[in-house]
Amino acid sequence: MTVDEVFELLRGVVDPELGSDIVDLGMVRSADVSADGVVNVDIALTTPGCPLKHQIDRDVTARVGAGAGVRDVVITWSTMTDAEKAACMAKARWNATQRAGQTNVPPAARVLAVASGKGGVGKSSITVNLAAGLAAEGFAVGVLDADIGGFSVPRLLGVDGRLSGAHDEQARIAPHVKPLGRGRLEIVSMGFLVDDQQSALVWRGQTLNRAVQHFFEDVQWGADLDYLLIDMPPGTGDIQIGLARLIPRAEMLVVTTPGRNVQSVAARAADLAHKTYLHVAGVVENMTSFTCEHGTTYALFGEGGGTELAELIGAPLLGSIPLEPAVSAGGDAGTPAVLGEGPAADALRALVRRVVDDVAPPVSMAGCSARMLERVEAALGPKP
Repeated sequence: MTVDEVFELLRGVVDPELGSDIVDLGMVRSADVSADGVVNVDIALTTPGCPLKHQIDRDVTARVGAGAGVRDVVITWSTMTDAEKAACMAKARWNATQRAGQTNVPPAARVLAVASGKGGVGKSSITVNLAAGLAAEGFAVGVLDADIGGFSVPRLLGVDGRLSGAHDEQARIAPHVKPLGRGRLEIVSMGFLVDDQQSALVWRGQTLNRAVQHFFEDVQWGADLDYLLIDMPPGTGDIQIGLARLIPRAEMLVVTTPGRNVQSVAARAADLAHKTYLHVAGVVENMTSFTCEHGTTYALFGEGGGTELAELIGAPLLGSIPLEPAVSAGGDAGTPAVLGEGPAADALRALVRRVVDDVAPPVSMAGCSARMLERVEAALGPKP
């Protein structure tokens, strides 16, 4: 691991309030790599009491710690001078004007890509249940079905109908909006754009990637979106690589089943994330076991795959979802199991809480950097 490689990894750490990476904002003062694999990073905050320090700490440690040969990450914290703060805020304001032409994903939205190395592991089910659980908690959640050829999100969420243009001057696409609990879902899928959902889409890789790019650029996502969940296609192809280019702040959740063979394939999705500098936020083990009506538990798909995968890729195991008919029945009916009762519902709600409390806390725009940016923008006046 070289110093240049450390800085490249740090470009994947985004200040959640300012929406730009900490290298570009001038927050990384220095970095060095010792011979025994210890990486030392000096990070300057806008103010000593910044409430997002712990989140930045966690992201830096996770990304740099995943680098080849890294044994430990040591962060030294400092505070920006007045001149550095002014430069940081000016850079953030300029970046905000440039981002508008690239994607329409709100800068404050936490972007979680739900991925797997192969199909059939319940990736789409995890996506929609996590989205529904977050919405039930009161969050505004976008769901982007990036599995263009194998879309299933419309059925799983019980939503249909064509997408239409939004009522704005850019005539962007309006997602389907589904109120749920105290929050809402905003849903986009190729299933809302085709006339026959049983017909195969005979598209090649670059065409598929371009379709996903349109969803990022041309959909009028709500400005107050807390989360954007992306149901990724299986494998490690053009769409996965394109995501890293379009949304470098995205974080990946890797879904596996307990079987050792599936675990080894799922590791490839995590490896691609590392190679494209996406942070792997954690592992979800799906279809862990089945408990019959007599109370006997059967490990129908094996045991230990989720734990082994988490250890292999250096990411936490966020939850284990038992195999239960209610999950499949809820998907068929368009009523995600997380909204019901039972062991699977409990495990899914625990996964939601783990995401909110630990893995990807929602960004509050009341923190130190946001208030400072507001003052800078007020002083500079309206954008030209």
